[in-house]
Amino acid sequence: MSRKTGVYIDPNELALSDKLVHINRVAKVVKGGKRLSFSALVVTGNGNGYVGVGTGKANEVPSAINKASANAKKNLIKVPLAGSTIPYQTVVKFGAAKVMLRPAAPGTGIIAGSSIRPIMEAAGVKDILTKSLGSPNRTNVAKATIIALNQLKEPKEEIAKRKSTVTKTSEKPPSAEKVIDKVEDKEEEPGESGD
Repeated sequence: MSRKTGVYIDPNELALSDKLVHINRVAKVVKGGKRLSFSALVVTGNGNGYVGVGTGKANEVPSAINKASANAKKNLIKVPLAGSTIPYQTVVKFGAAKVMLRPAAPGTGIIAGSSIRPIMEAAGVKDILTKSLGSPNRTNVAKATIIALNQLKEPKEEIAKRKSTVTKTSEKPPSAEKVIDKVEDKEEEPGESGD
């Protein structure tokens, strides 16, 4: 679902709250009639930078919700917050769903629809402007939102990382003139010793 960064977040250490976003009833037509099953989309988060989205399928609604909740707790991510909003704008496409997230001034609130709003509330984002640009499919919009939040980086850490790589690679290579001088010096030395 979300692109794992290799860092496991233990859900038992966080005070997580689950929110049901959507229940979809699916009917499979068989010989004896219709066989119903349910799929649930659940968002979990602690309201302070940690959020996860999960889906679950079962023949009854409660078990589908429980499976989705367990799945959401497995897929937790850490969202870098800049005060009450996100650090910078991002646009992500997942399937046919395209989501734009833009930071907002304090007091703006969460301007979001469908399944983006519960994700932002669960992550602890208070001010944000969002727009769903593609498919209105709630599952894909939720997954695109999680990918967008997962791609966000802490600006200070990124600047420090880039500065450290710049200082490592900033050692200037020798200029062409110096290299030519060295080569000429080496060619002259054997001739002088032969005389």
